[in-house]
Amino acid sequence: MIAYVDMFSGISGDMTLGALIDLGVPVDWIKEKLSGVLEGFQLKTSIVYKHHLKATDIIVDVIDDGSSQRNYKDIKALIKNSSLSEKVKENSLFAFKKIARAESVIHGKDIETIHFHEIGGIDSIVDIIGSFLCVEYLGIKKVYASPIALGSGFVMCSHGKIPVPVPATVAILKDVPVKPSDATTEIVTPTGAAIITTLTSSFGRLPEMVIQKVGYGSGKRDTGSGLPNLLRIILGEKSADQKEDGTAIQKETIHVVKTNVDDMNPEISGFLMENLFENKALDVCYVPVQMKKNRPGIQIEVMCCKEDLDNIIHIILTQTTSIGVRYHECERFFLLREKAFVRTQFGKLLVKKITNPDNTVRFVPEYDAAKRIAIEKKIPLKDVYSQILSDAKSHFQPTGPNFLDRD
Repeated sequence: MIAYVDMFSGISGDMTLGALIDLGVPVDWIKEKLSGVLEGFQLKTSIVYKHHLKATDIIVDVIDDGSSQRNYKDIKALIKNSSLSEKVKENSLFAFKKIARAESVIHGKDIETIHFHEIGGIDSIVDIIGSFLCVEYLGIKKVYASPIALGSGFVMCSHGKIPVPVPATVAILKDVPVKPSDATTEIVTPTGAAIITTLTSSFGRLPEMVIQKVGYGSGKRDTGSGLPNLLRIILGEKSADQKEDGTAIQKETIHVVKTNVDDMNPEISGFLMENLFENKALDVCYVPVQMKKNRPGIQIEVMCCKEDLDNIIHIILTQTTSIGVRYHECERFFLLREKAFVRTQFGKLLVKKITNPDNTVRFVPEYDAAKRIAIEKKIPLKDVYSQILSDAKSHFQPTGPNFLDRD
C-alpha cells in the first residue's frame, strides 16, 4: 500500500490525523492505543464541508493537562515507556527530535531541556503519535508527497507575534521542496512539517498508482485566499505494470516543445533556461543547428507536462526572438528517482536516489550542495562528489525507514 499526501493547502497535525481517519481508521482504536501513552483527553470527530468537499475534522478535547509545558526529555520518556510498536515509537521519536532540534537552535537552548510550549501539549502529542499509528493501521509502506505550499503573514504564539512560516517550521523543512501560496496565514505548522518529513523522503508529482481511497482532513484556519484549509491523502497500490516486472521503470506522457533561433543574444539563453525550470519544465536543452542562409543557430527543446504546455510556450515566445514553436505529445520511460537524505562526513546532505531496473540503487549528489562544500572546504569538486557517493553507499540501509538518516 502506498500513499500520496497532497498539501495544496499546507499541513498540520490535526489535518493529517483527520485525513487518515477519513481513510477508515477507527477513532476508538486510536484512543485505545494512545491510552498506553498518556491520559487526560478525548478524541472527537465531525464531518465538515469546505467548498462542498466533505472532510473529517478532529478535535482533541483536553480534560486534564497538568504538563502542557513538557520538554523533549519528558516526551521521549512517554514514548519509550509506552506499549507502542517499535515502528511507531521510532517515527514518533524522530518527529519530536526534529521539532526539538529546531526549537533549540532558534532559542539557543539545550535540546534535552527545551520546552515545546504549543507543541508539548496533549493535542500535539496525540496528533503526531496518532498519525503514525494510523499509517501502521492502514498498512502504508511508502509515502509520497507534493511540494509543500506555505502561507504568509504573522501569527501570535507564546513568544509573541512571529512571521509565517514560523521559524520552527522553516527549520524543519530544510532541504524539502516548498512553494508559495495565496494563503495569508499559517497553513504549515511545526507538527505537520515534522510528520510529513518523517514519513516521506520523496516530494513531487503523484506517482503512478491504482487509487483505492481518498481521505480529506480539515484544518481550522481561514486561509484568507478562498482556498479550503484541507489536506488530501490518496491511498492505493502500485500500478499493475510495476508489480509484474518488479522494476523501477516508470512511464508517463509528456509534451516536447521545439523552436529554432539564429538571431538571439547568447546571454539570454542562460536566463531562459532558469525561467523555464522555475515554471515546471522537466528538461531543457540547446542543440547547435545550421539554419537557412548558412547561419549557425540553436534549437531550443523543452519537455513539460500537458498542464504546463501553454505557459512554457508563452515563456519561449516572450523571452526569445522566436516567432513560432512546434510541439508534440510523446511517452517517456524513466527510472524511479527520489530525494533522500544521507549522512556524509560533510553533514546530512540531500542526494538523488535512483532505482535501477534490477532494483539496485545508485546515488547522484546534488550539484549545488557539492559546489558549496567544495568552496567552503577548498577541495576539488570531484573529490567532494567521490566522498558523498562513498558515504551514501556505506550509510544506505535498505531496511531503514524511508532511507533517512535518523541520528
